Amino acid sequence: MSSPQPQLVFSPTPCDQQSRGLQDVRGDTIWTPLISCPVQFPIEHFADAVQQLVDHPEYNSTLILRSETIAESLPEGGEVPEGVPRIRGASVLKSTLRRLLPRRPGRDGSVDQHCTMYAIDGHHQASILILTPLLDQTGSLPYYHPQVFHIAFRYLPCPVSDPHDGVSSSPSARLQVEVIAFSDASLAPAGRIFRTCLALLEALNRYGWGAMTNYKKRVNHDCIVPREEYQDLYLLMRERHKHLVNTWQESTDPLKHVFEDIGIATFLILLWKRAFEADCSAEPIGGNDPHTRDGIRNPPKIQDENDLPPWSSWPRPPGGFIDLGCGNGLLVHILVSEGYQGFGVDVRARTSWSHYPPNTRRHLHVKALDPTLALGHAAPPTIIPSGVFVIGNHADELTPYVPVLSILYGASGYLNIPCCPWDLDQKFSRANNTQYPHPTMHDAEGAESLNLGGDGKFTSSYSAYRIWLARLTAWCGWEIETEVLRIPSTRNWALVEDVSRQRVEDILTNVCERGMFAVRRPEGRQPNH
Repeated sequence: MSSPQPQLVFSPTPCDQQSRGLQDVRGDTIWTPLISCPVQFPIEHFADAVQQLVDHPEYNSTLILRSETIAESLPEGGEVPEGVPRIRGASVLKSTLRRLLPRRPGRDGSVDQHCTMYAIDGHHQASILILTPLLDQTGSLPYYHPQVFHIAFRYLPCPVSDPHDGVSSSPSARLQVEVIAFSDASLAPAGRIFRTCLALLEALNRYGWGAMTNYKKRVNHDCIVPREEYQDLYLLMRERHKHLVNTWQESTDPLKHVFEDIGIATFLILLWKRAFEADCSAEPIGGNDPHTRDGIRNPPKIQDENDLPPWSSWPRPPGGFIDLGCGNGLLVHILVSEGYQGFGVDVRARTSWSHYPPNTRRHLHVKALDPTLALGHAAPPTIIPSGVFVIGNHADELTPYVPVLSILYGASGYLNIPCCPWDLDQKFSRANNTQYPHPTMHDAEGAESLNLGGDGKFTSSYSAYRIWLARLTAWCGWEIETEVLRIPSTRNWALVEDVSRQRVEDILTNVCERGMFAVRRPEGRQPNH
């Protein structure tokens, strides 16, 4: 079998007057072809490609949060929903009514949209997708939606096909984008409609190639906390804490750190709700509230400042939380501000600490932690109370100790987000990647099955460290759960645990025997707590 050829370079071309557009059965509407490009994938992959456009509009617009399906139908006898075009020489295969939800609901509204697939008469495979927004009473659309009544994506086979086996480097067809625009809308190449169509054409070309070559995502998000619940709560949390950007005291980037910790706090709140609730039938955000319409959750509005937030009554860790190596203390501040009990520790106070309100400052402590004190021959440190939920957010040297100490002190669970790779008593080396063997984590397939985000071949230090840390976690007796967090950081891979205990005393005994672990001294003046 011949080896696959490389993908063609995306080569869009504006349509000219010779380009033929779709024709409505009534003949009273005029479609305007805008742009087209050659593609290599055959028609059988067109449906999969356009389904990506339907399911994930947020991939192509930073202003869209997500879409949610309201209804799906398989029309019989050529019937189409009201307002959807009837195309001459084509029949409807499938119709989906979806709702586009804005990323900033205070600025943009949602809009419902018909997504209709057609097949050319005499054929059974989809070759046309038409998107039809439902206009509101004013006849307007949100800013993120192009000013069009309809937008169509067509698969147009080339007259001559190449019969070679495998993937051909020559185009097998063209994709063409057509619109019926508002009368006052510009279709010039520099205009928004043309640029939006160009971006969608490029995405569709990419999706079709991926469908043909069996593209697989490198990582999977939302394995533990559903995307919809996370996004809805994040919108609320962002509005409540975005002011922290303007009062940032550190020299680091406030946008990155503030919104990253808002994202982590959002994840933790939802994780705790699920992990510690006795009634698993509790409603998610928007389940039965005024933000729900047609069974679809719209992003909730910001509540009155006098109202208690919904999470004020949600389950939480029985022993509160502890943030090991809490750094600037922002995550602790957000969680404490939202009514969660816990504290953060670090070997030195940061500039930010003194600028937080008193209720936060009381929960930030300068302490050094010696993990070897957890062995039976020494008095256990009181820094980790029983039932606490341990947070290791870029905890550096303490990162590998998060699963170890969580078991020894009866923690209710932990979240471990590694950054700088540390072994138990020194910088991590790839030579140690065979430590703590695991029956399913010795190859690429095993790493992929656990959503470790690596290729199993340790091609980077960070991927090797993630897999090593997962092995250590399993060796301690924890069941491995992983999540790729939706935060603005490349170090967004996390281990999440809430059950187990075994083997950890041997780990600490070996550390003591090597005698290499050095306890860092607290820095600066230590406030009384």
